[in-house]
Amino acid sequence: MAYTTIDDPEAYFQTKIYTGNATDETAITLDGDTDMQPDLIWIKDRDAQQHHRVMDSVRGLKQILRSDSNDSDLSSFPLIAGSADGLHSIDSDGFTLTEDDSDLGFNGSGSKTVAWCWKANGSGSSNSNGSITSTVSASTDAGFSIVSWSGSGANATIGHGLGAEPKMIFLKIRTAGNNWQVYNKSIGSGNALYLNNNEASESNTGWQSTDATSSVFSVSDGTAVNGSGASLIAYCFADVQGYSKFGSYEGNGDADGTFVFLGFRPAFVMVKPIDAADNWVMFDNKRLGFNSSVSPYYNYANQAYAETTDDLLLEFLSNGFKIRDAGNTVNRTSTFIYMAFAEAPFVNSNGVPNNAR
Repeated sequence: MAYTTIDDPEAYFQTKIYTGNATDETAITLDGDTDMQPDLIWIKDRDAQQHHRVMDSVRGLKQILRSDSNDSDLSSFPLIAGSADGLHSIDSDGFTLTEDDSDLGFNGSGSKTVAWCWKANGSGSSNSNGSITSTVSASTDAGFSIVSWSGSGANATIGHGLGAEPKMIFLKIRTAGNNWQVYNKSIGSGNALYLNNNEASESNTGWQSTDATSSVFSVSDGTAVNGSGASLIAYCFADVQGYSKFGSYEGNGDADGTFVFLGFRPAFVMVKPIDAADNWVMFDNKRLGFNSSVSPYYNYANQAYAETTDDLLLEFLSNGFKIRDAGNTVNRTSTFIYMAFAEAPFVNSNGVPNNAR
């Protein structure tokens, strides 16, 4: 029996911590044993109230979205002559930054910065599985795809290229100031969350109240998800045993919080309560406490705040994560959704357990 298809998760996802130097063409090399050329790069200045920067290989280097804002691509971003507004290039083992002399939040002098990086499959190719032809960059091994299309203003289906049912989709209309739409299987296709704000889940027909399938997801005629002539982008994620998982847990309001079994030691976890207004909280394994498996450092995906070190504690374990805090944001008596990616599978593809921490 194959327990996992990915023995080296760092070939598909990595967190990179670096300090900016305000120097043009600064190469940021990822740390894994296997070189990874990222296709989705999500950057946050940890020291300052700077917007999150979300870039991908399908939209191209000059296109920047903010997870904490409903702004369009490049809205309010100053241009740097002769460069690509924060990213100079995407490389075979990381990415290269521009000078950042206009305080873009990518490479500010002395700024501690975090980058979360996912691998798909380059700039993408045509996909005609849906009623609208899309451009798709997909890694079926990692259960991740980047999907671009032009809206029709009508109900439609969009091919995602995963060959498996997406459990999580982040969708953004690029040419208008509309919210990031979030599809999550745990809350149902008749509901939605919004990545750029802290609102609870609400009834939403943007997904046509139709679950995504192994080949397509559904969008309605609404402006925010399929506006006529609009450019749209979606990031689609499916479960991959031993590498990624998307689900829900029940908070208990206690410092001895809920344990969530993943089947892997996580490298990244993001959580959000679905029936209460609160933030999207991002944790990673590169900012764990000294000699500890507990992460006291985090960012809010929907806020431009600097890195926070308050009382939200999440412990990274060999086979999942455990909440170590009674705080409302991660452990109120509510239902939470989560997305998680692996540092190492609990059991590798040969059925051999990896060493626990």
